[in-house]
This record gives sequence, C-alpha cells and structure tokens, in this order.
Amino acid sequence: MSPPAEDRPLDHTPVHTDDLPPTPQRDKAIPAEAWVEAPAGLATLGADLGHSQTYYIRRIGRWLLWRAGPAAKGDARYIAFAADDLGRSCSYRVRPDGTGDGIGADGAHHTRFRAWKEALRDTT
Repeated sequence: MSPPAEDRPLDHTPVHTDDLPPTPQRDKAIPAEAWVEAPAGLATLGADLGHSQTYYIRRIGRWLLWRAGPAAKGDARYIAFAADDLGRSCSYRVRPDGTGDGIGADGAHHTRFRAWKEALRDTT
C-alpha cells in the first residue's frame, strides 16, 4: 500500500509538460516547483487553506490535475490545466465536511467532485 501523496518523498527533478505522467505516481510526489512550464501561482494554490505544497496528480484527457491539501476528507483545492493551452484552467474546492464546488471544463457549476472530473474527461 502506498502512502498518501502528501507523505511521499518529493521529486524536484525538473519536468516538462509533455513529460508529466498520465497516471498517479505511487512512489514519489511531483511538486509544482518541479514543473518547468508551471503557470504563476500554482505553487501557492492552497496557501489560503494552510497548505504549503501543491502536488501533481494525473492526466485526465488533455487536462493536468494538481492538488493542494489532503486527498482524503479535508480542506483541499484542485486545479486542472489544459496541457495544450496552459492559460485554460478550472478548479474545484473540497471542504472539510466533504462538500465541494467548482466550475468544470464544460463551464458548468459542479457540486460533486466526480462530475467535475468527468467534465475534464469529456471536454476536449
């Protein structure tokens, strides 16, 4: 069983957009600071929530998914960037009570994280 992303060793090896892996990394965490083309502000995505680190999660279709905060129940923020247009992004906030909301890649307001991720998958 692999540890949660926030407990995995950080791999600060510089990585370019095209080299970000398609699936979650179970043995290490890729911090925002390692992404060479990272948009401004990514590293401080969760600062207002008390989180000092933003981690790469995975690709969903053309989208690159990042998280600041715990994956399990807790206060966290997710952001996804279109790999082919880093100026295009959408975010989702999860609150400690498990509720959440955000505008999806489809432009719709989502209150279920799964629906928000499905919008990433389905939006080209």
